[in-house]
Amino acid sequence: MPNTFVIATFNNPDTLMHAVRAVRAEDFRVYDVYAPYPIHGLDQAMGIRHSRLPWVTFLAGLSALTFALTFQFYTNIWDWPLNVGGKPDNSTLAFVPVCFELTILIGGLSTVAALFFRTRLFPGKKERIAVEGVTDNKFALVLRKRTGDMRRAMAILEEVGAEKVEQKEAEL
Repeated sequence: MPNTFVIATFNNPDTLMHAVRAVRAEDFRVYDVYAPYPIHGLDQAMGIRHSRLPWVTFLAGLSALTFALTFQFYTNIWDWPLNVGGKPDNSTLAFVPVCFELTILIGGLSTVAALFFRTRLFPGKKERIAVEGVTDNKFALVLRKRTGDMRRAMAILEEVGAEKVEQKEAEL
């Protein structure tokens, strides 16, 4: 089912930031902003929450650490104890490199997997460019039509200095 979007293009980042603040002041929700380079303070102006991705990394790393310690303790102490040079069976310092490596590996891989899952990125996905030139020198503000008066949003965008304001239908 196609969704309706209002897309406004701008020539400079200051006008874009002013438009984002004006639209948010009128309780419209910004779907996305496209810019050829990062703009300082844009995420706060858009009202983007902090990511929960660090929690995925932490929980996956903690699970990997627990698994590594448990597995090494089980294999070296209970299942197959070996007397190597008179060292004690529970030589925990020998477990540190494997625990560290598995914690980093599983934490990193699960973070990448969670990011791809959350952003719906997968091989072969077609790109969606809102406006031509947005990767070169254009700035674009995209509003998704939900409830509310989109004509009011279009009027606000034209007031703040949008170069072009248009409605498009597209699949998400």
